[in-house]
Amino acid sequence: MTMTDTDNQASTAAPAMNFYGKMLTFSRLQLNTNDLSLVEAQLAKTHSNKASNIPVIIDSGVEQDLPALTELLWSWGLQPIGVVTGILEEQARAQRLAIFPADGKRIERILPTKKSIVKPVVSDSAEAVTTDPSIENQTAVTSASNQVAELPDTHETLLSSEHITSLIYDQMLRSGQSLNHVGGDLILTNSINSGAEAITDNSLHVYGRAQGRLVAGATGDKDARIFCQVFNPSLVSVAGTYCLRDNLPEDIIDKSVQVRFVEGEGLVFTVMDGS
Repeated sequence: MTMTDTDNQASTAAPAMNFYGKMLTFSRLQLNTNDLSLVEAQLAKTHSNKASNIPVIIDSGVEQDLPALTELLWSWGLQPIGVVTGILEEQARAQRLAIFPADGKRIERILPTKKSIVKPVVSDSAEAVTTDPSIENQTAVTSASNQVAELPDTHETLLSSEHITSLIYDQMLRSGQSLNHVGGDLILTNSINSGAEAITDNSLHVYGRAQGRLVAGATGDKDARIFCQVFNPSLVSVAGTYCLRDNLPEDIIDKSVQVRFVEGEGLVFTVMDGS
């Protein structure tokens, strides 16, 4: 078979889609009433700029008329992008809105008895491609009690839960690169350059110099932590709470540091001196 120039061009064309791990800035709108007139009155007092175009996540403790609520928010310059999991889920799916986990909640997954090491592919355009390998002899974590129970390895179980798999990355993460891992701890044995980012929904470990953006607990897991051997990031975030480089305590820069989230305090930085 002869390959034409057209065939060559098609085979080297860019992929139809890519996943990018970028930090997004949005606000959470907490609602305690379904009376839209009261909501609008509050907006009139606190939100005068109808051209702000602020992305918001709706967090409601009461049932809402979600289509009417989203129309109201749009009219005030707010852009609803999703809801917090709960009573609005069914309406959100009907409107094709995203559903975000509640604070401190991990997505329910299967915990493997043996961690798998995955070699990811990272591009120079802030693209991160990771794989979700098959895992045998798995157990399940019950989100209500955090008890680990043995479960049979059934097809239904694999379809209903995600895998927890730690990912180990041995290369230096260069400026412009993004490594985004969902489903377990992310472990980097090398450094992260300025302008790069490492993102995971569990804990992040960096056994090198960390100068880029460090994100742990990306889906709201408040138990997630960040461990760095040489700590000097441009941004650090745990469970959605973040701190920029200019606001970091100077006495922790270039030290071996642990970062965790504490309710009522925010991010807590601890120097790990080994003593």
